[in-house]
Amino acid sequence: MNALLKLSRLIDGLNERIGRNLMWLVLFAVLISAVNAVVRKAFDMSSNAFLEIQWYLFAAVVLLGSAYTMLRQGHVKIDVIVGHFSKRTQIIVECVGIVFFLLPFVYKVNELVWPLVIQAYNSGEMSQNAGGLIRWPVYALVPAGFILLGLQGLSELIKRIGFLTGVAVDPTQPVQTKTAEEELAEEILKHQVAPEVIGRVEDAIDMVSDQSRNGGSGSTK
Repeated sequence: MNALLKLSRLIDGLNERIGRNLMWLVLFAVLISAVNAVVRKAFDMSSNAFLEIQWYLFAAVVLLGSAYTMLRQGHVKIDVIVGHFSKRTQIIVECVGIVFFLLPFVYKVNELVWPLVIQAYNSGEMSQNAGGLIRWPVYALVPAGFILLGLQGLSELIKRIGFLTGVAVDPTQPVQTKTAEEELAEEILKHQVAPEVIGRVEDAIDMVSDQSRNGGSGSTK
């Protein structure tokens, strides 16, 4: 069981990193939308590529972020009946749902979608709109997102079995302590410092290089 719990932590870590990086796509989508709107209103110009990249980014956030949402216990649950059961019974019901509904659904979607992705890739399918984007990358987001969702479902199943056997904590407690907007703001503030640090490091490297060149010239003389 310890090996399975370790696997579960690896899956959780993968989807945690993917989910946190996806926050930047939300910012990029907003910026592209704003620029596109300003250009269209101010200069009466527009681009289908800019319009399509917005829903490409939105598709990436929704599909690749579904596993992250499941990790954070953010999916909507209808607990009208199950909410009255004991915690152990609720966990058993969720295990049944994962095994008999979620994982088979993930498998079936991937089975149906992969041929379409391969066909679009081989044919180089493009958007029907003038100046639009190539299609296979956004098609590939569907199986990629469902694979991540299936992996997270497996992780959630392992954690629930661990809880039932007494070797893991309650996995149904939400781990989200901040809103998505607060997390995105923190990431932006964190990366605002990075250019300054990089600049200082580059200045230090230049200074050391100059000193080395001057020292080398002196020794040559």
